[in-house]
Amino acid sequence: MNTLLIACFFVLNFFSAALAVADNEKSPSELQNDAGQSVIRLSPETQKLSGIEAITLMPVNYQAEFTANGKAINIQPLLGLRNRYLLALTERSSAKAKFKQAQQNINRQQDLYRHGVSSKRSLQEQQAQWQSYKAQVDATDFQGKAIIDEALLSWGKELTEWALSSDSDKLGVFLSGRKRLLHITLPTNKHLADNIQTIYIDTSGDRSKARKAELVSAVAQTDTVAQGESYYFQTDDKNIISGMNVTAWIPEQNIQLAGVIIPKSALIWYMGQTFVYLKTAQERFIRRMIDHYSVTSEGYFIPEAIKPGEQIVIKGGQMLLSEELRGQIPGEEDGD
Repeated sequence: MNTLLIACFFVLNFFSAALAVADNEKSPSELQNDAGQSVIRLSPETQKLSGIEAITLMPVNYQAEFTANGKAINIQPLLGLRNRYLLALTERSSAKAKFKQAQQNINRQQDLYRHGVSSKRSLQEQQAQWQSYKAQVDATDFQGKAIIDEALLSWGKELTEWALSSDSDKLGVFLSGRKRLLHITLPTNKHLADNIQTIYIDTSGDRSKARKAELVSAVAQTDTVAQGESYYFQTDDKNIISGMNVTAWIPEQNIQLAGVIIPKSALIWYMGQTFVYLKTAQERFIRRMIDHYSVTSEGYFIPEAIKPGEQIVIKGGQMLLSEELRGQIPGEEDGD
């Protein structure tokens, strides 16, 4: 019996000592409150084990953008105009050849008539044929001009020249599939600056995946639904096919903003809000709300909430959030 009591005594002493040691050990993380701002303290060792990384932000000038909608269009109607025009040129060439021959024939008939070798009737028949061929030449000229006017009204000067010129290399890039033609319509209150030749487009609306598109010309006809300015652009994005809708990002005229660009991994979403973690000292981290940001190909542009020179957490932000939320949960002793 005494042996059992002695054993129980040693067991109780062991657990009491273990609890005392656990109470005296310092937690690898600590949540403090500094003027209403939650501050997370982590030792350098804990930061390394947790994979937390931070970078110092550099100042950048960001070209402000607005979005517009567009569509990849089928150039078959433009090709149809080209084929009609080439056919008209062929007919005109044939008519001119016949007219030239008729002109030579009538000159010969006139000489024969003056020398009494040919009758007046033969001369009149030759004159009638000459007039017929001249009318054919005039008709083919009119037909060709009508096709040009139709193309100008429908497609504008630039694309008309591409389609109807003898050098079809510029149109050939669309036929071969190397490029796609886009019809981009701007919002009614926006304009394309004179110096803008390049925009960015994407079918999924993801700015970070956007590809370049080059300006071709203004659209000759305004869409009956969207009343904003419209332009043709060309892109070499082979994933776009005719009929696909695209989102376009277009630089604002003469508007550049100062701020910083943060990597995508730095921005955290929680409870419908966006924020980042900043490293304010070797062992101190704070959370900062981000109310406004713009998506760029490099990440997110922040104009005001973060200043150049501040250190932002690019890896481990979710862990810091978990530590902050865990530290806000009352302990058992707080609930007594």
